[in-house]
Amino acid sequence: MILSVKYWLTRIRAHLDLPLLIIVLILMTAGMATIYSATYAGDASRLSNQAVSMILALMVMLAVAQVAPQHLMRFAVPLYLFALALLICVAFFGVVVNGSRRWLSLGVIRIQPSEIMKIAMPLMLAWYFHKREALINAKTFTVAALILLIPIAFILKQPDLGTSILVGAAGFFVIFFAGLPWKAMLGLAVSAVAAFPFLWDGLHDYQRRRILTLFDPTSDPLNAGYHIIQSTIAIGSGGTFGKGWLNGTQAHLKFIPEKHTDFIFAVFAEEWGLVGSAFLIFLFICLAGRGLMIAAAAPSLFSRLLAASIAMVLFTYAFVNMGMVSGILPVVGVPLPFISYGGTALVTLMLGVGILMSVHTHRVLVKK
Repeated sequence: MILSVKYWLTRIRAHLDLPLLIIVLILMTAGMATIYSATYAGDASRLSNQAVSMILALMVMLAVAQVAPQHLMRFAVPLYLFALALLICVAFFGVVVNGSRRWLSLGVIRIQPSEIMKIAMPLMLAWYFHKREALINAKTFTVAALILLIPIAFILKQPDLGTSILVGAAGFFVIFFAGLPWKAMLGLAVSAVAAFPFLWDGLHDYQRRRILTLFDPTSDPLNAGYHIIQSTIAIGSGGTFGKGWLNGTQAHLKFIPEKHTDFIFAVFAEEWGLVGSAFLIFLFICLAGRGLMIAAAAPSLFSRLLAASIAMVLFTYAFVNMGMVSGILPVVGVPLPFISYGGTALVTLMLGVGILMSVHTHRVLVKK
């Protein structure tokens, strides 16, 4: 029994990347402290729920880290098809919450299939390019684009702009690191600009208001512009060194909306100021940098593409959240990684971290 425990402890330690683990633990600790402050110095239910989610997320990370990349590759196609099937089910049988059809009821629980697609998408595209490593051409990129765009169309229909951006980013980074030509990217950019009027017509009214209020939040200060106005006030009032933990007036006087979830960065910035915010940004840069280092050292195309995509998506999460809270991007409902309250997103993120650790600690070539 003792030998068995020692064996598993040794095995777990062997598949941990210490720098990555330290960064994540610091971020999650900062998240718990900020949630404590954001929920008016301690909402016991939210804190306990987040603590349980953290434990579950760490267990998921440890479990996934033990699985070699060649075994992860076997789940790519089934997981993608499973997630796509669930998205189709959501379109027909999904539960409507706050005007959005994003959830699928499974009796006692509800799941959000788009969260599964955040992991399924980079797995699928990394597998696809790995299988065609010897001949990657324009046709390969076209098929990859279809693999990416089909689920995004279903997610946009829900509507869920924030998740569609993250799923799109996860897929795009795989395609980019697979060698997408710069001419093709320039062509995509020009096409996107040309298609903007049609895309604008396809947006919902509330999505258009969010984009318009980005340029002038004061045009609708009590509705669409309220979030940005209050969050920027909180960030600015933090000054250089902040007001100190538990001393953020904007959060405690309930001016900041969604202060423990999407707008938690405003609470953090008010209490820790420019210095604390810069340190938080530095941690996310280190997280992405460590992930890219792991990708660069990976022995196979599948591992490199998967690790690089996950690393960049983690940074994209942080960039989009901080950007919308700071008023430089539209409000799209993206949580701050490892900081915001929410179990589903945290487990998904830690699953991604587990994949990075798996790629780093398994040095066996992935089988073709």
